[in-house]
Amino acid sequence: MHGAIDLGARQAASRKQQERRAQGGGAPAQDAPGGPYVVDVTDQTFNTEVVERSQSVPVLVDFWAEWCGPCKQLGPILEKLATEAAGKWILAKVDVDANPQLGAYMQQMGVRGIPFVAAVVAGQLLPFLNGAAPEPQVRQAIDQLFDALRKEGILPDAPEGEQPAPGEEAPAADPVYSAAEEALQRGDLDGAKLAFERILAADPRDGEAKQGLALVELSLRVRSLDAERVLQEAAEKPGDVQAQISASDVEMVSGRIDEAFDRLVGAVRRGAGDDRDAARKHLLSLFELLPPDDPRVGKARRGLQSALF
Repeated sequence: MHGAIDLGARQAASRKQQERRAQGGGAPAQDAPGGPYVVDVTDQTFNTEVVERSQSVPVLVDFWAEWCGPCKQLGPILEKLATEAAGKWILAKVDVDANPQLGAYMQQMGVRGIPFVAAVVAGQLLPFLNGAAPEPQVRQAIDQLFDALRKEGILPDAPEGEQPAPGEEAPAADPVYSAAEEALQRGDLDGAKLAFERILAADPRDGEAKQGLALVELSLRVRSLDAERVLQEAAEKPGDVQAQISASDVEMVSGRIDEAFDRLVGAVRRGAGDDRDAARKHLLSLFELLPPDDPRVGKARRGLQSALF
């Protein structure tokens, strides 16, 4: 629990506010689309739904916003894993735009960007994940977190049914995936890119590695861009394919996925020769950021076929 933050002071202050509030005045937490193991919490319900609940079950807190593209990559992964865990831990989702107190509290912890995930156990808040990652890395990071908490005696041992059979060792984590996950956690995008490339060199069909590499490459491309300037240049130069490609990256990061796809389909339709092929290839690379069955990918593929033929 090195680096943990005691939420006792916040809990006490919140309790005083609740005592002054008329009974039933606070809005209850609502179940998020992930079901009973995923809840949306607010400034008013954080104490009850997160701090108090953490005394009996670990809570992972996902700080996100509607405009945040990487949040929309990470959020569904966390919801899926919380549903699979079936109550072993709870996912609490915080919209930082709608809950300014919690957004400010996150900044006070020194966190400057989202997505950000904190673990709250027995009233102690532990910074956990900063940034998006593919499902295998998120799953492994959560397992490692809870294993470490069990070793420190903060969580009970895993149920007997989850222990390896006598003489059977638990499966070892893939060291290359571990390298990618560790690089992402420390913000080393170049290291994460290299790790994903090594995975794909060994197995070019690894879908999770493809998605991870696509996400890292997108982050590398946009980290030095001025989003407003890029979008303005694309509007002023509709025939400039490179301007349209950069604008599509900015839109993907901000969660405007349909707009990014439509922009590139339009560039393919208007373009010719190398420019047309560059727009086509970039659109195909952006498809790797989403599951193959995502309806937005299907729609854009149909648009691309129409533009080409």
